[in-house]
Amino acid sequence: MRELLPELERWRAAGKRAALATVVKAWGSSPRPLGSKMAISDGGDMAGSVSGGCVEGAVYEEAQEVIVRGEPKLLTYGVTDDEAWAVGLSCGGEIQVYVEPLQD
Repeated sequence: MRELLPELERWRAAGKRAALATVVKAWGSSPRPLGSKMAISDGGDMAGSVSGGCVEGAVYEEAQEVIVRGEPKLLTYGVTDDEAWAVGLSCGGEIQVYVEPLQD
């Protein structure tokens, strides 16, 4: 989280609102460990990481809604072992990401 603080402070100083996404549960293969965080601003900025590829794009989209509505969300993303092989990954896995709005 500390590595995100300077970026969050810049966004706040610029009048941007933000959300924080955190990996809260993981099963099987996961690109990032529990507690990994990604901050997203309403201006389209991102800092940190919760996964990779299409998952982060999906978390970004959900975070935009969280910022607007001011309500947190618990998101689940996963892929089976068979699906993983089909897209070139060695194994499947599932993660839960908690996305919460950051208040001033």
